[in-house]
Formats: sequence, C-alpha cells, structure tokens
Amino acid sequence: MPEQHRWPQLDQIAYGGDYNPEQWPRETWHEDVRLMREAGVNMVSIGIFSWALLETEEGVFDFEWLDTVIELLHENGIAVDLGTPTASPPAWFFAEYPDARVIDRDGRVLGFGSRGMVSHSAASYRDAVVRIASALAERYADHPAVLMWHVHNEYGVPVAEDYSPHAVRAFRTWLRERYGSLDELNRAWGTAFWGQHYGDWEHVGAPAAAASTVNPAQRLDFARFSDHQLRACYIAERDAIRAHSDKPVTTNFMANQEFTTDLWAWAKEVDVVSDDHYLTAADPEAHIGLAIAADLSRSVGGGKPWMLLEHSTSAVNWQPRNVAKRPGEMARNSLAHFGRGADAIMFFQWRASRSGAEKFHSTMLPHAGTDSRIWREVVDLGAKLGRVSEARGARVQADVAILWDFESFWGQSLEWRPTQDLDPRERIRAFYERLWRDGITVDFALPGADLSGYKLVIAASQYLLTRDDAANLTRYVAGGGTLAVSYFSGIVDEHDAVHAGGFMAPLREVLGCDVEEFLPLRAGARAAVDYTAADGGAHRLSADDWQDDLRITTAEVRGTYAEGPGASKPAITRNAHGDGTGWYLSTRLDAGALETVMGDVYADAGIAPAGLPEGVEAVRRVGEAADYLTLLNHTDTAADVPVDGVDLLTGAATGGSLTLEAGGAAVVRLEG
Repeated sequence: MPEQHRWPQLDQIAYGGDYNPEQWPRETWHEDVRLMREAGVNMVSIGIFSWALLETEEGVFDFEWLDTVIELLHENGIAVDLGTPTASPPAWFFAEYPDARVIDRDGRVLGFGSRGMVSHSAASYRDAVVRIASALAERYADHPAVLMWHVHNEYGVPVAEDYSPHAVRAFRTWLRERYGSLDELNRAWGTAFWGQHYGDWEHVGAPAAAASTVNPAQRLDFARFSDHQLRACYIAERDAIRAHSDKPVTTNFMANQEFTTDLWAWAKEVDVVSDDHYLTAADPEAHIGLAIAADLSRSVGGGKPWMLLEHSTSAVNWQPRNVAKRPGEMARNSLAHFGRGADAIMFFQWRASRSGAEKFHSTMLPHAGTDSRIWREVVDLGAKLGRVSEARGARVQADVAILWDFESFWGQSLEWRPTQDLDPRERIRAFYERLWRDGITVDFALPGADLSGYKLVIAASQYLLTRDDAANLTRYVAGGGTLAVSYFSGIVDEHDAVHAGGFMAPLREVLGCDVEEFLPLRAGARAAVDYTAADGGAHRLSADDWQDDLRITTAEVRGTYAEGPGASKPAITRNAHGDGTGWYLSTRLDAGALETVMGDVYADAGIAPAGLPEGVEAVRRVGEAADYLTLLNHTDTAADVPVDGVDLLTGAATGGSLTLEAGGAAVVRLEG
C-alpha cells in the first residue's frame, strides 16, 4: 500500500487540464504554452491516450515527441502529471492478442476503434501495461517537470465487467480464495434455489445473460470480482512506476457518476485521491450533485485535500442534451470543489479537438479561440485560484455522515426487486439535498466505520447490511448518536440473502420496529403522511412510491399513513436507545417534505440549519493559521450573508456582512 497523501510539490493550487499535443502540429505547442502561462496554468496531464505513439509496435518505443513536450512545458514553468496510456490499447495489441478482447454479458466481442480497455484478466494485457508503465517511469522518474503519475483513465468506464474466458478462469480463482470450498460457495449463493448446485469448480462461470434472472448472489460477487480485477491492473502499473519513481501516483475516480468501482477500496491504493466530475445537464440544480461528488471524493480519502483532475469549462459532448454553462458558472463550479476540499482544479481538456468523438466537448481554449467568453473566464479563474492558494491544506469538518456503500448499491440494483423505482442515488440525493439547503456540511461513510465523531448518521439507502455493521450502528446510537434510516434498508446480508428474522431484523433493536411486508405503490399513487412534530404541530407530508407494513416494538409513532395500502398504519417512528435515538422513515419523502421531519432529527442530534439565504452554499475549511468560508450564490438575485473577514477574491473586508451578487462567489478568510 502506498504512503498516503503525498501531494505533488506545487506552491499553489494546481490549475490546468488534460493536454493532448499529439493531436496538433509542433508549431502549435509553442502557442499552447504561451497561452497556458497567460491563463495561470501550472500543471497539465499528458500522455493519457498516446500508447500507439509511444509504443509503436510491441516492445518498440518512441519517446522523442514526449521528450520535446515535457522539456517545453518545463522551460515555461508548467508541471507535468504524466499519464500511463493504458486505457486505450493500440491497434497492434488488438491484432496481436485478439483473445484479450472484452466479451460483454450478452456475448458480444468488443473490438478496437473506441476508448476503453481490453480484458482486465488477460495476462497479455497485464504484461503490456506493466511494460509501458515501466518504460515511462524509467525514462522520466527524475525529470524535474514530472511531479506526479496518472495511471490509466477512469477505471470501469466504459468497460467494468468482462465475460471472456480469461475473466471466467480468474473468477473461479477469486471464488476459491474467497470461499475455500464448493460447499461454502453453494451456501453463500443459495444454490439450492432453482437447482443451481455446483459439484465441480469448472462448472462455475460468469453470470452471463441467461433464460431468466441470474442468481443475484453470483451477480453481486461478480461485481466485487470485476472491481478487484480493475484494481489489480492499477496496482500492477503503480508498482511498476514505484520501482523507478517516488513521485505521487493517482488515478482519476468518477465519484457520484459511476458505481462500478468501490472507491473506499481504491482510495487505499492511491497517494492522493483525484476525481473527474461533469454536471448532469438535465438536472436544473446540478450544483447539488457536484457537491455530493466533492464530499464523496474528500470522504473516501479520509478528509484530506484531493484533486479535481477533470471537469468542463462549459458543455460536455456525451449527454442527450449538452447544456452550456452560464457566465460565471464555471468559476462557481470550480470554487465549489475547492470549498469542499479540492486543492487542484483541472479540466478536460486544454485545447478543443478538431477530430474524434469529443470535438464538441468544451475546453479551456475553445474552437472560438481567445476572443471568447470561455477563454476570458479561464484566465480570470486562474487569477482567482492564485488568490485563494493560502487556503491549501485546510480541511472540511462535518457533523453529519450519510452512509455510502457501493456493495449495497450493486446488490440493490439487480433485477426483481419489489419495485423498479428503488434507486439508492435518488434517496441519497433527497437527504443530501435537504442538508445542503439547510447549510449543513456532510461526510460520507461506510456503515462499519468509526462514526463516533458524527452527531447524526443517515442510512438513506442501505439495502445490504451485515450483522456486524448493524451492530456498529446500534452501538453508535447507544453511545449518544442520532441515526435516521430510510426504507428498504437492512434487508439482506453480504450474500444478498434476506436476514434471518425478516426484513430489517438487524436494526430492530435500535429502531424499535421492523417490517412485516413491503407495500410498494402503483405508478402515480400517493402515500401522504400525517406527522406530529416535536412541538406538537400537525403536518400533512406528501410522499409516494413506497410504504411499509411496520411492526412496532419500542418505537414511538410520529407519523401515520393518510392514504394508500398502509392507511392508518405507522409511517415514521422515533426510538430511544441508550443515550441516542433511532428514526425510521418508511416512505419516499422528497427534500421539501423532509424539512419538517429532519428538523426534529436535527434537534435530537444537537445541530441546526445555518439560516442561509435560499440557494446560497457555504462550506468552511479549517486551517492551521485561519479558517476559510467559501460562499456561492446559485440564484439570479443578490443575497446578503453575515460573515466577518476578508474576501480573498477581491481583497476587501466584509465588515460583518457580504453581498453576494447573483451567481457570485467569495472565499472569506474568517476573523477571530
């Protein structure tokens, strides 16, 4: 395992992006570095998709052009995040090793002509990635421009699972190591159902498409295996680099965008967490999804500062409708990541490509050139980041944790669940949005983590919950914590088997109730709840999609169903356990409907909304010499925020109150 949190040796916030000079004639390179200096760029990522130009045939390398680029950047004071190009093997590799091509779940063989890797279980691929990573590291390990290493690109995208013979053989080996015997495998997978019992390891295959739904325990294990194989490829490259270089090594995650990799496990293998984030254009409040991604990136890295290695200056090119960012939105997005712990703000990519699949993707230097709004905003952002660099290293602190468990998401997302509308991302977004609107900063955590530092823990969607993790949550509440649990949680164990004792059995003690039967609703049906608040006020809360038939043991009923199959039955409960409380919300409440209930949950936890103007985001970073408050106005009207300090973006003292212009931003060094 690498030494954790080894930051590249920069004296400012890293600013720049992916640079692909191989797409351009050499005379353009000189213009690029001149403009990079004008924009304040101090780091670029290079070489990420250049395998075919670096290893022109197997074992034959040509580094001349890369030598020239690195020297040119170095002469101009621009650091290098040097990529290994292993996300896109060359045509010669596919021709030489056709058996290494990925086979998808439907049996289709995937070939050359796009981005994406070959079989992550093929020995030929493993050998090839180690060879190219070793060659790069041996050549550039001591180059003063190379400050860090960027392995691969977005593991799991677009290929996460491979069903080739290489993968099937590796899956059997992984299962032998995990279970030890076929008896244990049969028990874990529940193979007595549908006559799926295995009597020979050679009969165990990958869960490819079949006549009907495939064993969900097998599907869940295959997701775990696939993640393991991807990570093994990363580790092989990282260790090859380590043999020559002591510079930090990372790979770019896709937090809150792809669920194919377990970022908690991956974060243990990188020197510094880095992330790529792209707004969901269809989401009118995509800045909330951005905040989730930033908080998740920080959380998987243990709260340390992290790197935003990619985001967009404006529109992306791969969504159904690629909405351009409004003036000022790029800076707000960038400062939102910074406020939530990012000490690197970088983009894909530097110069717009004229050819290829991403030619309509926005860039730092757009097709319109330097006489463009985007370019002027890029230059302005570089100056802004220079002014806030004194906050580097400061950390975000949170009183609330939302559970985020990739294995649970993998299990819940399989077929034949009680309703197709069960979506862990939707539930997490609803609870997170409520906290975001209340100005409460959030960490994410695993259910088995040490939660004692949090006043409130929310299990928004914890379908899979082991007995040990349930016991951890129970101890957390007994010790004085407040736990809020949403529906369809605590249902199955690590093998996707329903818990002995029934639905939610491992949480029965802490919640004072369990679930007798699920009552999912028909499309369009409502599930209104009559809720009695702690102050005695009566509220009718709008809900939909889901109800539970609850069995109450020790819990206090705080809300009942006003309609639907659960009419007059308990809907929301509160249970005293030890020195803390456990809440259960058994229906789908949106962020607005959650306001009333969460007000009472906050009171139990000893926290309160920040009282910010609507649409204003505020996040505090705590440093050794000072604290810094990032303020962002996501509305079209000015807003006044009480704050005392100096706005680093303007140099002006706030005098106790700051007016944030419509769409405006501030980073305030706090006084006192």
